[in-house]
Amino acid sequence: MNPYPAASAPSPWFPLPPEPAADTGTVLFCLPHAGAGASAYRRWPALLADVAEVVPVQLPGRESRFGEPRCTRTAQVVDALAGHVLERAARHPRLAVFGHSMGALLAHELAHALADRGRAPDHLFVSGYRAPSLPRPSEDVHRLPREELIAHLGRMEGTHPEVLAHPELLDLLLPVLRADYELCETHRHTPRPPLSAPVTAFGGDADPGVAPAHLEAWAELTTGPFRHHLLPGGHFYLNDRLPDVLALLADGLRALPAARRAA
Repeated sequence: MNPYPAASAPSPWFPLPPEPAADTGTVLFCLPHAGAGASAYRRWPALLADVAEVVPVQLPGRESRFGEPRCTRTAQVVDALAGHVLERAARHPRLAVFGHSMGALLAHELAHALADRGRAPDHLFVSGYRAPSLPRPSEDVHRLPREELIAHLGRMEGTHPEVLAHPELLDLLLPVLRADYELCETHRHTPRPPLSAPVTAFGGDADPGVAPAHLEAWAELTTGPFRHHLLPGGHFYLNDRLPDVLALLADGLRALPAARRAA
């Protein structure tokens, strides 16, 4: 008996409608980095042909949900999102979660929330984020004055220079970014039993804020298999190395059991 009923109405968390015939295989939920929305993963469904469904997650306060209040705490996102994930994943035997940067933090918290609700993910993929169990940097980016925040974004190389030079676009983007940085910078890791699912961590070898040791520390947060991959590039290495990331991700998913679902 399926303990998770199918979703009865479209969810604002998922801009893409369910695949009509995707009732087998893996569903992969993808959480965006700070300032981004579901469109950060717009290319992934076509590039991950072996995955039954790739589901980009749309957070409040951006893109199609721009008019909604922004979240500044991880619990705000995860408590509201977990039930929608379970509904969307109900017809799939396997569930995986991917997150880059802020999305990695949210993906880890979501994995615990799903486990608490009876369906732990079958694989957690994290990218560009230090293990949440490590002490966080003392810098509070969300409190920076406007010009210093813009300079910080330029150093991270994740925002197009034309956007950084466009005051009207920045007026729309900066409040979202401040809220997202606040979410990350106010998060406090909760000691708890580790996940049992496999965890794979990705990072750029020139990321100024995430060293290889920060990625390796994710191994402490699971009792399952752990792998980490360091690819050429900075914090947004995956923009240039997306085929490599997706190939490694697909390999991890192919290694999952043929059918695994929480009882």
